[in-house]
Amino acid sequence: MKEFDVKIVKDQVVQWIRDWFEQNGPGCNAVIGISGGKDSSVVAALCAEALGTDRVVGVTMPNGVQPDIDDSMKLINHLGIRHFNVNIGSAYDALMATIKEELGSQETEVSRQTIINMPPRLRMTTLYAVSQSLNGRVANTCNLSEDWVGYSTRYGDAAGDFAPLGGLTVQEVKAIGKELGLPIDLVEKTPSDGLSGKSDEDNLGFTYAVLDRYIRTGVCDDPDTKARIDDKHVKNLFKLQPIPHFEY
Repeated sequence: MKEFDVKIVKDQVVQWIRDWFEQNGPGCNAVIGISGGKDSSVVAALCAEALGTDRVVGVTMPNGVQPDIDDSMKLINHLGIRHFNVNIGSAYDALMATIKEELGSQETEVSRQTIINMPPRLRMTTLYAVSQSLNGRVANTCNLSEDWVGYSTRYGDAAGDFAPLGGLTVQEVKAIGKELGLPIDLVEKTPSDGLSGKSDEDNLGFTYAVLDRYIRTGVCDDPDTKARIDDKHVKNLFKLQPIPHFEY
């Protein structure tokens, strides 16, 4: 396993972002959904260093009330970037009410996964609406650890035009956040989906430290945890692959 040098990798990601924009949107803005967690914070900071703060746009998207909105604003103010606040609450309520009514007419209940995954998909719709109005490109803020076990919403937070953290584990993202000088409470904030009342690690059934070690070294001390990770990885690979299509 090659050694992780945080300064070198940080600089490489910054250059990768610059190169990507030169090829896929010279002069365009980076549009990022700002949740107040480490991933969106690190992506925003990397884009600010790569493109300049005037080309980075943060979007906060509470679903009604967002208890940790102060964390999002802390990051936005720390970087000094433009931002928009788009509350998806009314759109979520209206769409969910319509879906419940229609499914209920056929004696079908809305699943819990539907309830959990709809907000991220509405947020991605919002990001693209803002991006297309601002000559932008939407950032995917998922990291390698989340992608590895499918801990993301397809066409929600798993979507985007470019993914600066897609090849970096949670521990590596945290290290880059510290290298960038981000507020430590944002870098070390316990990740959660904001819906289930549980942390990511509670939902997954293992820690990111264990997952990251397994990804980078192939070592996992607990056979049951290894089996759980492998199962999630295989079942969720489709999220990272192009849509299958019929070849004529």
